[in-house]
Amino acid sequence: MSAEHPARAAGLASQAAVRAKDKAAWVALFAADGIVEDPVGPSGFDPEGKGHRGAEAIAAFWDLAIAKTESIEFLFEDSFACGSEVAFTGAIRSRIGGHRIDAEGVFTYKVDGTGKITALRAFWEVDRAMRTATPVD
Repeated sequence: MSAEHPARAAGLASQAAVRAKDKAAWVALFAADGIVEDPVGPSGFDPEGKGHRGAEAIAAFWDLAIAKTESIEFLFEDSFACGSEVAFTGAIRSRIGGHRIDAEGVFTYKVDGTGKITALRAFWEVDRAMRTATPVD
């Protein structure tokens, strides 16, 4: 996928930072009032469903959701950029606790005029993803 669109470029940079397990680089991609909703709505990562807003909350989300994974792959089939946003479609494959889990969905990034991420929203279903859990060596 070409990164010519600012939101697509930010999304790809976010994915690269996650794959590299580089928390500082990932948090630095967000605007000061940026928000992460992953998944959108209430979940074990966000019981109130309000999202994680600002660098401190986004860093805490990393510690809760990303740092515990052994690896993360972005298996995105396509992306669609419009205005200041992009939507990636496909799956995020995580390895955690000796299991592989695929979260299929739509993953959106919105950027401001400087290319900083103002919103990362992930539309995936926890129960559906948990049904894909497969033991791995």
